[in-house]
Amino acid sequence: MRRVGHHIKVALHQIHSIAGLVLALLLALIALTGAIMSFEDEIGDHLNAGLMQVAPRQAPALMPDELVARLKAGQDLGRVSAVTLSSDPAAAVRVRFARDEQGARPTSLYVDPYDAHVLGAPRGEEFFATVRRLHRWLLIPGDAKGWGRQITGIAALGLIVMLISGLVLRWPRRAGSVKMWLKPNLGLSGRGLHRSLHAVIGTWVLPVYLVMTLTGLWYSFDWYKDGVVWLLSRPHVAAAKMQPKQPRAAGRSEPVQAVGFDPAWATLQREEGDRFAKALLTLPTGPGTVIRIRSWAKDTTLDTTRDEFRVDAVTGQIVSAERYADKTFGEKIIANVLDIHRGAFLGWPGKLAFMIAAALMPLFSVTGILLYLSRRRLRRPAQPPLGRLVPGE
Repeated sequence: MRRVGHHIKVALHQIHSIAGLVLALLLALIALTGAIMSFEDEIGDHLNAGLMQVAPRQAPALMPDELVARLKAGQDLGRVSAVTLSSDPAAAVRVRFARDEQGARPTSLYVDPYDAHVLGAPRGEEFFATVRRLHRWLLIPGDAKGWGRQITGIAALGLIVMLISGLVLRWPRRAGSVKMWLKPNLGLSGRGLHRSLHAVIGTWVLPVYLVMTLTGLWYSFDWYKDGVVWLLSRPHVAAAKMQPKQPRAAGRSEPVQAVGFDPAWATLQREEGDRFAKALLTLPTGPGTVIRIRSWAKDTTLDTTRDEFRVDAVTGQIVSAERYADKTFGEKIIANVLDIHRGAFLGWPGKLAFMIAAALMPLFSVTGILLYLSRRRLRRPAQPPLGRLVPGE
């Protein structure tokens, strides 16, 4: 029995080592970019505090269509794709633009809601957008439609294999001892210190890494997302979310009807009153007249805790409504996948803990490679000493 257990551990050690060597640098890159984005919202709010606020006035704020028309008058800014409006009279409007023919997206703008005066472009937007593309898709062309999405998903699956195999390999003889699990031996040096840091700190962050990978796979594989939706959602909700998109017929270009924001904005104000803090209105990307509205309540602390509506931009009729309060526990987990992924569901302490865990990933890459190299040196057969040569021989 011991011999079988020994062979299993040897096999797991090989799997752990090979996966680590192949994925070390990639996982370090993904983790570090994730750590950089941990407090993106707070950093953005600080950098743009002067752009996000205006002086409230007695005059009513412009309706979104008039604001967009005034903004675009006399200047070519590209096609507006979305606006973020607020119930706060001192909040600026954020205007986002669609991608151009080259696939580039112009930077968004903060605009005065009373006269459409441009307050400026948000600082840090392009930087974090690049970091996000590096984190999710490795800057590989095609973004979510390219190979980067699958590569990061494979890296996440590899990390799960390493977490499980690493836990089995380091299981101590005294499994009930907290000291054995959680206290590194800093009195060691060389290979012993590397192994202690790799194993013990790995135990500290293992739960965080497991949450990160299980939620990160949501963004990499459709089969994984469909499985989670099927498992956690009510049947009719799962059927609606898993409905495949209808492909556009080849060789036919349907005319895109010009739609505005006003009817949908009026509908949201009528339905929600003063209960919402801000709302993001997004125009359809192709043919159709249905606008998507994401609405955040005044008491919400999470970005993913929101209501979502589909409103016909011509008639102002609500096509569908998904209220966060009506979701089941499983559906709320799905809605909060991003905030779970980055630890925000635990507040700023959770975000800090997840950021530190992500920033520690290079430690495992470095110590893992050092352990592999030292193991190779130990296995190398010793060279027999050469006898002294006598001159003339």
